[in-house]
Amino acid sequence: MKKIVTTLAALVLFSLSITAQDKTIYLWRNIKGMKKQYSVMFMHKPVEDSPHTRTAVIVCPGGSYHHLGLKSEGTSTANWFAKNGVTAFVLKYRTAESLHHYPAMLQDIQRAIQLVRENADEWDIDPNKVGVIGFSAGGHLVTMAGEFWQTHDEIAKLGIQTNVSLRPDFVIPVYPVVSMQDDIAHRWSRNSLLGSGKRRQSQARKDEFSMELNVPEDMPPTYVVVCDDDPVVIPENSLRLYDALQAANIPSRLARYEWGGHGFGMKDNAFMKEFHWNEPLRDWLVELGFMN
Repeated sequence: MKKIVTTLAALVLFSLSITAQDKTIYLWRNIKGMKKQYSVMFMHKPVEDSPHTRTAVIVCPGGSYHHLGLKSEGTSTANWFAKNGVTAFVLKYRTAESLHHYPAMLQDIQRAIQLVRENADEWDIDPNKVGVIGFSAGGHLVTMAGEFWQTHDEIAKLGIQTNVSLRPDFVIPVYPVVSMQDDIAHRWSRNSLLGSGKRRQSQARKDEFSMELNVPEDMPPTYVVVCDDDPVVIPENSLRLYDALQAANIPSRLARYEWGGHGFGMKDNAFMKEFHWNEPLRDWLVELGFMN
């Protein structure tokens, strides 16, 4: 009997997780030469009676550019944004686990931004209020989207024409991988992003994909989150990024916490209960006009 009850409970939870996703969007459907099943995003519409913001956010889970923490960092984050009136899209981008390296993941997030803006009227979104949030390697990806939208237009290289901007309106890297430099790089992420070997990891490529070295003057407003005791990605990654943002006069904020480690996402855990880190994030988004 206990086994039956447990099974029923699991089925109920599975059903709830399915209904929480309002739509699955295949990024590369009907695009010649691209396999649609690799890259999808799961839409979470604002919940009933939530504030009407018409803001959208694309959520990029981490996983060292090798795999993705879709549930732990994706779904929990999307649910929080949906409760606050934001349409959230959890991006299942290509990674090294499926034998993909750069530029696949940048293609995926740029395509996601393109589709959100092109379908803004249908999805009740303001095309001028489309941001990105990413965790760990996903933090590197969203920062790259903010920095590379003009210099590395991977959508155009695929022959795909678009009349919308690929620039996100805000960028939120959380305990992010930032640098590819040897002294602080998260090497698994670097290997997964660039591939292995001296040619793929030349100093020139390390410099090109070190986000602290490439902040443009039109970088979107950026909110960086880091914990001093992060045992996975050296916290100096975030500090160098924030210093570079400040040096470039980019509207930016550093949310630095004494403890919390890595991988906390927006789950109900000890770090969240102690600091409620998404509340100051919400205040920042209200200040910028993306939340009410």
